[in-house]
Amino acid sequence: MDNTPWWNQRWPWLLMLGPFIVLLAGSYTGWLAFSRPDALVVGDYYKQGKAINQDLRRDRAASEMGMVAALRYDAARGVLTGKIDGHSVMPETVVVHLVHATQPSKDVVLQVHPAADGAFDAPLPMLERSRWQVLVESDKRDWRLEGRWQWPEQREMNLNAGNL
Repeated sequence: MDNTPWWNQRWPWLLMLGPFIVLLAGSYTGWLAFSRPDALVVGDYYKQGKAINQDLRRDRAASEMGMVAALRYDAARGVLTGKIDGHSVMPETVVVHLVHATQPSKDVVLQVHPAADGAFDAPLPMLERSRWQVLVESDKRDWRLEGRWQWPEQREMNLNAGNL
């Protein structure tokens, strides 16, 4: 019979190690959950629903005008180039939104001034490898084009009215 105290044995320590690791992992997971709130949850869903209906009207307006846009990102120069077709009178300012799939802090909003033929260039810092939600709209918010862009797998993208 072994008369050494229990704290000098290795088996009790090995048996306590499992629950201790679970407590540490649970504490870390709890800290992650509470220190980084979910940015995708919408607090006022009714207001969001009404905004979606307005956006659908803007999609229909772009569709009736036959609007299309082509975007291309040149990473070497750090320039987003594009061309908007289908608008009889090109607006003075067009807003291009690049919305990151999961991190709102990485969203990019560009105000571009297209030429009469709809072509534009805009300086853009290096895009992160991600799936981007792209929204092109007039400064008066009377039409919009929307789509998804998987950068850098897709070097360029075409936006058609009502095309997601």
